[in-house]
Amino acid sequence: MNAINENIVIFFTVSPLFFFIVAVSFRLLDNSALLFLQKEILVTSSNVSVDCIKSQIKATEDREFKNKLKLALLYRRMHRTCLILMLFSIPLMFTGYYML
Repeated sequence: MNAINENIVIFFTVSPLFFFIVAVSFRLLDNSALLFLQKEILVTSSNVSVDCIKSQIKATEDREFKNKLKLALLYRRMHRTCLILMLFSIPLMFTGYYML
């Protein structure tokens, strides 16, 4: 097996871990509960629902708050996307592991 194939196999074996770390990073960047508390909007959980964020985006007139909520929504979507990519890369990990 040449070096390129070995590098591809190594990439396949570590890609789920990479996507998981990136997903956790995006989840840590999502600070929607803090944004609501700073505006004195009571939230019962640190995991604010997407519907609640969207309704506040439509309802608020504060431009800065609206932009921060849109950014938090983007981080939430990127978190979900990376988790899906992680799940799709698990079969590739097993394939790469058995190719070693």
